[in-house]
Amino acid sequence: MVEKKSHIENEFDDNNNNNEDVNEDIIRMNPSTESPIDLEIQDIEGIGPTTAKKLKDAGIISVMDLAVTSADELAVEINASKDSAAAFIMAAQKLLRDSNVLEKEFITADAALEKRRSMLRCSTGSKVLDELLLGGIETQAVTEFYGEFGSGKSQICHTLCAIARQPIEASGLDSNVIYIDTEGTFRPERLNQIARARNFDPMHVLKSVAVCKVYNSSHLELIIKDLGKYINDFKAKLVIIDSIISLHRAEFSGRGTLADRQQRLNSILHKLIRLSEIYNIAIVITNQVQSSPDTFFGDPTKAAGGNVLGHASTYRIYLRKSGENRIAKMIDSPYHPYSDVRFTVSEKGSDDIEDVKKNNKKTSKDEIFE
Repeated sequence: MVEKKSHIENEFDDNNNNNEDVNEDIIRMNPSTESPIDLEIQDIEGIGPTTAKKLKDAGIISVMDLAVTSADELAVEINASKDSAAAFIMAAQKLLRDSNVLEKEFITADAALEKRRSMLRCSTGSKVLDELLLGGIETQAVTEFYGEFGSGKSQICHTLCAIARQPIEASGLDSNVIYIDTEGTFRPERLNQIARARNFDPMHVLKSVAVCKVYNSSHLELIIKDLGKYINDFKAKLVIIDSIISLHRAEFSGRGTLADRQQRLNSILHKLIRLSEIYNIAIVITNQVQSSPDTFFGDPTKAAGGNVLGHASTYRIYLRKSGENRIAKMIDSPYHPYSDVRFTVSEKGSDDIEDVKKNNKKTSKDEIFE
């Protein structure tokens, strides 16, 4: 029986065929991104035909899938002990390291520095915002943008979708994008407008973005569980989740459900961290805010999700409105300076205030001469 493809997979078939040569170039430039197509589940030490069948029945069809699975989930899926599940996961990671797909468990600091210098970055569309991030959104990291409604979170996400499709030398990722929409904020016409304003091929950009609308927290958890498969199928280097907490926040209300909610979020976030590192992709999440009534001085606004979300994000940026413009502030980072910048939102998406002023002046002059 022939398995039917999803509508997203059908849309991507033609686009991916056109981009095979491009993706091969990316793989050659970044050995750690190489897809281990010659590695099979049964190549893993300790896994025989019976266990391999159980894994495939559970949706774990590649060595990569097994390497990013948690021991608790795997133990339930294949009806095994947690120790056995952990052993299978470690064996999968060892096979990937031996095949030079993953780096060794211990490397020297100079090798780690060299690796970071070759890391890919995607521009946000705003020079000042890129400077705040020291070059743009990084691969192998989870970047969180949080702020009130209208602070520019979804606009940055749309801009990233357009720029990620562009060549690496043009501050893009030369790849496709997976956009997981939990709030119904994705607008293809807005993406089309941004692409046209930036002189990109709008159809090329639109065909490179796989959109998944998620309707409840269980659906989101299922999508994240199979995200490794989608990353491979769509050849994506950027995954956007807008937003990470809205569904869990709506469904788990009251103090009695808080522990369950936080544990579910924790599982999602740690899966995202493992995916970003093993697949060498950039993950961007947006987050909502809540008011802290016990704050008497300063801004009472803080990110929703508590410490679970705060500890999981590699980089955390707070966005807020400032008149017609926006302010982005680096809240947490292992090495970024704690500073803030001003940017704006225009027809080009996230943009620099000075560039918008120059364009407005130019337009005014053209109108006068006409």
